[in-house]
Amino acid sequence: MSYLLFGLCAFSLAVIVLYNILQLNLLRHYIGRTRRAQPPPLDREQVPFVTIQLPLFNEPYVAERLIDNIAALDYPSDRFEVQILDDSTDNTTALCEKKASLYRDRGLNIRVIHRTDRQGFKAGALAEGLVEAQGDFIALFDADFLPDPQFLQRTLPYFQHERVGVVQTRWTHLNDDYSLFTKLQALQLNVHFTIEQMGRKTGGHFLQFNGTAGIWRKEAIVDAGGWKADTLTEDLDLSFRAQLNNWEIVYLEDVEAPAELPVEMSGIKSQQFRWMKGGAENARHLAPIIVKSNLTLVTKLHALAHLGNSSIFAAVLLLALSSVALLPFLDGSEVDTRFLGFSLLGLVGVATVYFYANISLLSRPLKPGQVGALIAYFPLLLTMSMGLSFHNTVAVIEGYLGIQSSFVRTPKYNIVGRGRQRVDKTENNPISNILVIEGILTVVFLGALFVAVHIEIYTFFIFHLMLALGFGTVFIVSWRERRQHTPARVGLSIGNAG
Repeated sequence: MSYLLFGLCAFSLAVIVLYNILQLNLLRHYIGRTRRAQPPPLDREQVPFVTIQLPLFNEPYVAERLIDNIAALDYPSDRFEVQILDDSTDNTTALCEKKASLYRDRGLNIRVIHRTDRQGFKAGALAEGLVEAQGDFIALFDADFLPDPQFLQRTLPYFQHERVGVVQTRWTHLNDDYSLFTKLQALQLNVHFTIEQMGRKTGGHFLQFNGTAGIWRKEAIVDAGGWKADTLTEDLDLSFRAQLNNWEIVYLEDVEAPAELPVEMSGIKSQQFRWMKGGAENARHLAPIIVKSNLTLVTKLHALAHLGNSSIFAAVLLLALSSVALLPFLDGSEVDTRFLGFSLLGLVGVATVYFYANISLLSRPLKPGQVGALIAYFPLLLTMSMGLSFHNTVAVIEGYLGIQSSFVRTPKYNIVGRGRQRVDKTENNPISNILVIEGILTVVFLGALFVAVHIEIYTFFIFHLMLALGFGTVFIVSWRERRQHTPARVGLSIGNAG
């Protein structure tokens, strides 16, 4: 039994280390990147017609803000239309109709396309809107995004190359200093929108359209087979199908698209579940196609890692559980656990990528306090990620098994900066099986700490301490939110974020 458990630990560590080697490879590409030559601006007399799609579902706090922002785009008003793809069942529809009427009176081509069946969720709404879209280019913005007025002017010129099918921009954050949780989310997303996206692009590997804050060539959508609702991440699915058909995705790191981060643990969980399960669903569908394709071996490896990166949470959970089970066998065991120190190589990779990504986004000159804050946040980010490992592993397993579930929206509340927004919430979040198990895991890892002290073997002590804190925090905050009626008290205040 001890050798079996030791083998499970070793396997989990190997997966984690391999993942981080690939991340370091992307960092190498990112450091060696060259700026893409900016294409000449478009003649304002010959700018293409654009359809702007705004998929919404029950977004009363941000829908009007989004429509106002889109109406303010610096682009000839006779050269774009706005489709509000509204599947709402609350007063969002009435708010959108009122705003649309206001801007139609001002000459803007805008209308609300309201569905009552929500078939296909976001992918279904986008597909139905595409049928009626007049533009050769489709710009997409989720409810919580606020693109710059120059967004279309700065992105459309890249489509002058006929094989560019997508232009994706970098997400930034409207409320990253709202709480500790929003800060940690921002730091994690910054890695994806710098090193991962730009590193893959520089290395010639597949990257992805992130579902919003980007523009598609309509021809590329149709050629790749259109929007499909058989996964929860329809954006990743279409991105890979388009690239397999030789369409190029241009990633613009310098063009920013601000958005609101979830402020509630329930919102973080719903977003993470959708992303993790959707990634696994896409891995299930697309991995065989990638393997059989004529892509280079390295590009195949990165594409498969990209599709399967949500599985890293399963590896972390497997390591956590097997390490607890191994504890009683370590006292007097012939197994040399010192080799487990090699797992620190994985942490070195994570830390390096994390620091470089986030430091690269800070204004210069750097201040010691900014660097110190990143050092302090890193273990907190790892701890929160560990605390979500069971929740995300459930999502991954469901994705690989093909278990269907609905598209659960991530609530947004028009929160900018540290300002609080009063929200009328009358429902209570139910006690889920996952929440109960997160509470049990908190107790399990606290128990593991006591066992380690008792047998005086501290191989996994720090690891188990982080797991206890991570699961405990996720459990306590999730439990507390069950009867909370406003996000004004959600999260841990961090003051002015550096």
